[in-house]
Amino acid sequence: MEPSVLDGVINRLLEVRGRPGKQVQLSESLIRQLCLQSREIFLQQPNLLDLEAPIKICGDIHGQYSDLLRLFEYGGLPPQSNYLFLGDYVDRGKHSLETICLLLAYKIKYPENFFLLRGNHECASVNRIYGFYDECKRRFNVRLWRVFTDCFNCLPVAALIGQKILCMHGGLSPDLHDLDQIRNLQRPIDVPETGLLCDLLWSDPSKDVKAWGINDRGVSYTFGPDKLAEFLQKHDLDLVCRAHQVVEDGYEFFADRQLVTIFSAPNYCGEFDNAGAMLSVDETLMCSFQILKPAEKKPRFGFGSTTTDKSGTPPTKTKSRAIHRLSRFEFAAQPSTEPTSSDEKKKHPILTKYCSKS
Repeated sequence: MEPSVLDGVINRLLEVRGRPGKQVQLSESLIRQLCLQSREIFLQQPNLLDLEAPIKICGDIHGQYSDLLRLFEYGGLPPQSNYLFLGDYVDRGKHSLETICLLLAYKIKYPENFFLLRGNHECASVNRIYGFYDECKRRFNVRLWRVFTDCFNCLPVAALIGQKILCMHGGLSPDLHDLDQIRNLQRPIDVPETGLLCDLLWSDPSKDVKAWGINDRGVSYTFGPDKLAEFLQKHDLDLVCRAHQVVEDGYEFFADRQLVTIFSAPNYCGEFDNAGAMLSVDETLMCSFQILKPAEKKPRFGFGSTTTDKSGTPPTKTKSRAIHRLSRFEFAAQPSTEPTSSDEKKKHPILTKYCSKS
């Protein structure tokens, strides 16, 4: 795809900012090109991305396109900020196509500054049921859905930030003993029903479990604080950052802040009153949260930051207090800033180990 054509796609997708619910009808040919070109980039980069800070981390989006645009508005449009998304771009929401097309377009334009991990919904057997297949069929055809499936089968599944923060969509696996196992997973690959890849996309932490437990989802496992601490110590890591579960405040800590869940789709499915969150990691691995408040009667979203993890406390715009230092990085309040033009920041590659073999 020519750079001018790609820029045109991005501009068209951004034109609906401030108009929630507005569709962007790209041609089938352009969407196919987005899938094919991004697929090539995914396969050129490692399955376990080795990234540097600063970077912003986002959780589930689930077709809530207007909320994705709002995240970019306050986090800064690429390449003003580097981004890592933790998966689940499609299904549930009404605008999965706009969501995934913009993300793939940014991946193509800024391949070393913009990163997408695979979620459990980037899988044909799942998004065949929960909305994406139907959206593709209604707006285009089943053939295009299959093109997306081929693209999703090549997505990386984990990222390591500053050698200290391990990111994935779901969680740990009893089969994960060495991070090279993630690096050596073959692609393209469909998500199996069991095993390492399945667990990385499906598992959940549970405070009520010791070691490994049965997952109520009927897929994968739950893991307890003991297994998390053991894993972090063995691999000299400070934090696991994952998504996969809706949490009231947009983020939620687990096991003395050794793990954090990030969820970036506020008012999930229109049925929850949850906030959305984005985790910002600066050059020193200082971490802060930016919160997208849940909607009230008027369709306006507040955007602020908070660092408290008290369950049931709604996000507010009030000044936040800093969280204590955690190993080699810390969490602290980050004030909201007004969005500025992406042209004000040059591209600086943050992928530290770029290789063609996955």
